[in-house]
Amino acid sequence: MAIGKHGAAQTSICTSWPDRIEVRGRDLCNDLMGHVGFTDYFFLLVTGRMPTPDQSYFLDTLLVAIAEHGLTPTAQAARMTYDADPAALQAAVAAGILGCGSVLLGTSELCGKLLVEARRRVDAGEDADAVAESIAREYRESRRAFPGFGHPVHKPVDPRTVRIFEMTAERGIEGPYIDMARRFPAAVERVWGKPLTMNVQMPIAAVLLELDFPASVIKAIAILARTGGLLAHLAEESDGQIGFLMASHGEDAIAYVRQGEEGTR
Repeated sequence: MAIGKHGAAQTSICTSWPDRIEVRGRDLCNDLMGHVGFTDYFFLLVTGRMPTPDQSYFLDTLLVAIAEHGLTPTAQAARMTYDADPAALQAAVAAGILGCGSVLLGTSELCGKLLVEARRRVDAGEDADAVAESIAREYRESRRAFPGFGHPVHKPVDPRTVRIFEMTAERGIEGPYIDMARRFPAAVERVWGKPLTMNVQMPIAAVLLELDFPASVIKAIAILARTGGLLAHLAEESDGQIGFLMASHGEDAIAYVRQGEEGTR
């Protein structure tokens, strides 16, 4: 039984024969292995083309920027899962990646959608600053968090955000997405009545869109990068378990209250 619509019965990513593997039209062993780094290979896999020098440089930079951020909820989930079954490394990595969502780590995807919509409105003739403030006001009035703003640790600025924009300026990467991203802090401050930290997810989305990376897979950068960080945590976990220790401290921090007695402690 066929479910939903489907495309042509074909793929353009990879196929193999007894003596050869072909990836995106290139011979894996002779054209790719030993000739391209993993960042460029990932770009090729996703887009079907080799990256330009700027695309390669910034994709690599963004992967480095978000691969690791300490004992985040994703790392804690991965460590605890690993301790529960050290033989299932893949399950521990998956446990961490499953936390890549609209609150933590995965917000670059939401930033990308926001920037695409903002550019559409500007291209249609609206003033860029007015668009930025209008979008900010829509989020504020609907009581939604504004994508790419706020951070529990980095205040008043996220150092990664500052560095990414420095690097785009150094290499002359400027365009409508980066321009709009730079307009949002002032708009958000006007609407919220106070400055909010622009976190790293907004410049990640802006740079990827500027460099013609598909908007539909922006979240893939966070997933790929954080997989590297999680594997580091799990390698450390195999030498000295702290996953169960974190679980124990978490249990100690939460009070048990009988039903009907809420608010009595």
